[in-house]
Amino acid sequence: MHQKVIFLDRDGVINRDSPDYIKGWPEFHFLPGSLEALQRLTQQGFQLFIITNQSMINRQMVPVETLQDIHFRMQAEIQRHGGKIIDIFYCPHTPDEQCDCRKPAPGLIHRAIRTHQIDIQSAGMIGDSAKDIECARNAGCGYSILVQTGNGLAASKELLHKGIHPDHEASTLYAAAEWVLAQHPQDKLHDHD
Repeated sequence: MHQKVIFLDRDGVINRDSPDYIKGWPEFHFLPGSLEALQRLTQQGFQLFIITNQSMINRQMVPVETLQDIHFRMQAEIQRHGGKIIDIFYCPHTPDEQCDCRKPAPGLIHRAIRTHQIDIQSAGMIGDSAKDIECARNAGCGYSILVQTGNGLAASKELLHKGIHPDHEASTLYAAAEWVLAQHPQDKLHDHD
């Protein structure tokens, strides 16, 4: 069976985004349906990875340990609900540092591919911003889904303006997961492999 991989943006997709950044666990709130979505994808054999820009690190707003704590607690909560995040890749840089890992640059996905031997052509990306969809395209992902939570509505306009079309637009991560599972109907036959 071919590998099934989905890259997910974090803020605005899994949890509520904030213009002031998520600077600690008390500010981290799962979006409705996101835990269920991650559980369904995990149970259907998808390997899930988070690809996130976190410039608050290099903006000196929080130490990297705080981000690691947020991710540790987030992963534990997802696991408690039957989902699993295989790995998290984040970019700590500010836009003016001109790194190759801040989305829309594909550096984080390239790192994930190297670390986990991922077949990028069959992988998908789910995000709420134009940067996520452009990152998916720059990295060579097989498909991309724009969700309307977070910055989704502004992103739709921006992508249209740039002539970039996500393969699907969904209202939430749960709706995106439903669409992905509908594209892989044959997998239900392999549950007992």
